[in-house]
Amino acid sequence: MPELGPRLMVAGTHSGVGKTTVATGLMRALAARGMRVASAKVGPDFIDPSYHAVATGRPGRSLDAWLSGDALLPALAAAGARDADVLVVEGVMGMFDGSSEPSCDGSTAAVARQLGAPVLLVVDASAMSGSVAAVVHGFRSFDPTVALGGVVLNRVGGEGHATLLRESIAPLGVPVLGVLYADEALAWRERHLGLVPVAESPREVSAAIDRLSAIVERACDVEAIMALARSAPRRPVPASPTALFAGRARVALASGPAFSFTYPENLELLRAAGAELVPFDPLAERALPDGCSALYAGGGFPEVFAAELGANMPLVADVRASVQRGMVVWAECGGLLWLCRSLDGAPMVGAVPADARMTDTLTIGYRTALTQRPSPFGPAGTALRGHEFHRSTVSPAGTALALASRFGRGDAGFAGARLFASYLHQHLAAQPALASRFVALAHAAGAA
Repeated sequence: MPELGPRLMVAGTHSGVGKTTVATGLMRALAARGMRVASAKVGPDFIDPSYHAVATGRPGRSLDAWLSGDALLPALAAAGARDADVLVVEGVMGMFDGSSEPSCDGSTAAVARQLGAPVLLVVDASAMSGSVAAVVHGFRSFDPTVALGGVVLNRVGGEGHATLLRESIAPLGVPVLGVLYADEALAWRERHLGLVPVAESPREVSAAIDRLSAIVERACDVEAIMALARSAPRRPVPASPTALFAGRARVALASGPAFSFTYPENLELLRAAGAELVPFDPLAERALPDGCSALYAGGGFPEVFAAELGANMPLVADVRASVQRGMVVWAECGGLLWLCRSLDGAPMVGAVPADARMTDTLTIGYRTALTQRPSPFGPAGTALRGHEFHRSTVSPAGTALALASRFGRGDAGFAGARLFASYLHQHLAAQPALASRFVALAHAAGAA
């Protein structure tokens, strides 16, 4: 039976406090010491886990209670931490900020409780001295079932400021395990959806993470942080569900700078179902990989590369013709934009009868969905759930999915017997049968 070993949750008092800085720097610092470090991120995020993957050399996981269900999170964490010496999990938003879904907490605190992981709290101390004690006391006492094991003080003004902060916190008995001074080297580049993806500048990102690691090594008591992680009791957990084998099929996997958002669990489930995933870069390849009967195009930033994607006319023509011949297709968010007729006026594949454009409005939130026609995931009426996060629209929006959220209902997305394209990012861990259905259809298409 899998088990959870040494583990740690890096939480924050609020968004922007420096969780990613501390968590990613700590991951690389531990890896630099020769440790096998596994990583995860609370919530549906793709970008932070990609930074974690650079820091650790292992795929970064996402632990989202709404997408996967509370009960499945320990199994997913254990699967991601298999053969690792320590699991470092980065929280989301503030420690007690949840999913905003009535039936699901989904907060960093709730996931830490579910995993039995002690918490390292990152505090932005830039404008505080004695008040930092009230902040730390409040976060420790608000929910006693969550084990606050230490704090890292970020954006500290200098040694004198650090002394005042330490003296204020000392009576609480909560150890200060790190003090990071205000430093431009700790700034991260951002874009409209958050941090810039690793795939666009891997060398620059790796060098930045090396700098973070050196700073964390100097500024934090890494040995004490590891002792905190080892204080978590080893805990057997059930194995995470897997997909049933459905037949052999080669599946072209859109990759590279424009398409870097896919959950590792989805890829593992597709492989378990019998898929041979064949990565290709739509910016560089002139044709789909040989022998593929299916295409999986996940999320990313195709809008940044719209001109280059449209200019790759041989690939555009090959994808369009392959879809017309019956290739099985799963496209989500960025993949949807690529399959449209155009994106901000640049010609795209044209496999989906819609045009896409970027907007200033952020669409974000969890969605439940019922398919309104057959798709590679099953017959009409198949229940799906996922997350949307985009600043674009497609027109027409499509009618393949009946979408619902706590804020309203509507139709969107495109589907046919062998095609599914929507904004919905799905994490299939709680529904592995969807992976099996997709691969079974791809197997049948390849054998036809």
